[in-house]
Amino acid sequence: MSVALHPSSLRRTRKVRLTPWDLRALPAAFLQGRLTVVIISKMSYEERTYRSLINKDNLTSYNVKIAESDLFISSDSDLTEQAYKSLLKQRNFIEFYIHNHPDFRTSLLPLAENNLAPPIVRDMISKSKICGVGPMASVAGAVAEFVGYDLLGLTKNLIIENGGDIFLQSEKKVTVGVFAGESALSNKLKIIIKPEETPLGICTSSATVGPSLSFGKADAVCVISKSATLADAAASAIGNRVKSKKDIKNALAYGIKIPGVTGIVIICGNDMGATGEVEFF
Repeated sequence: MSVALHPSSLRRTRKVRLTPWDLRALPAAFLQGRLTVVIISKMSYEERTYRSLINKDNLTSYNVKIAESDLFISSDSDLTEQAYKSLLKQRNFIEFYIHNHPDFRTSLLPLAENNLAPPIVRDMISKSKICGVGPMASVAGAVAEFVGYDLLGLTKNLIIENGGDIFLQSEKKVTVGVFAGESALSNKLKIIIKPEETPLGICTSSATVGPSLSFGKADAVCVISKSATLADAAASAIGNRVKSKKDIKNALAYGIKIPGVTGIVIICGNDMGATGEVEFF
């Protein structure tokens, strides 16, 4: 069944005022077709109208928002209340840690691990250290992943999109299409994700569109990993190395050596490259 929703019709969006903590807005994603996820690197950051195009395939879709965190979730049933509680919990962990460790929010370099930190914070510090970037480079993927694992016991199929970073669990084959701004390759690449490969994270970073911080020039760097936290950090690290199409090969070679990264797709202008366990449709 094909359903077209206006953003204002997304059900039961809940909001609460918290101290802003600089959630990095990375390229966005939307669902389209039979369990098709499209990772995009161009969007309306005010309305996120891409979320109005949904083929539910018997999944229930809903939006959960707290301050900068804006999750679009599809699952077997409506888990709005549970997702809201989980998101609030994870944000509170990060908010409290930033209050006592301000450098966690601002550092562009890895920080020392802290065994006394909350689980999501420890994961961000650990995964960003592997990739050689600051911990906030992994925040969107980490939030999607930790909320995802909180919900997995309640649903067999789950897609959580958080500013373009996706946590995915599915009993069916999923195709992932990559949209990369003005590149001629936008929407022409579709990656196959098999059920047995999930749960996993699919995160993307872009230097040419959106407010993401990147020191490179790639239109889209898409990273696949069992850890969405790692995939987010790795996408930033790999994207920083792509200054032109000539850097694609070396960036792929660098990225696939990051422990935990299973697949990478890079688009820069009208050129692209892929490596690892990436199967195209």
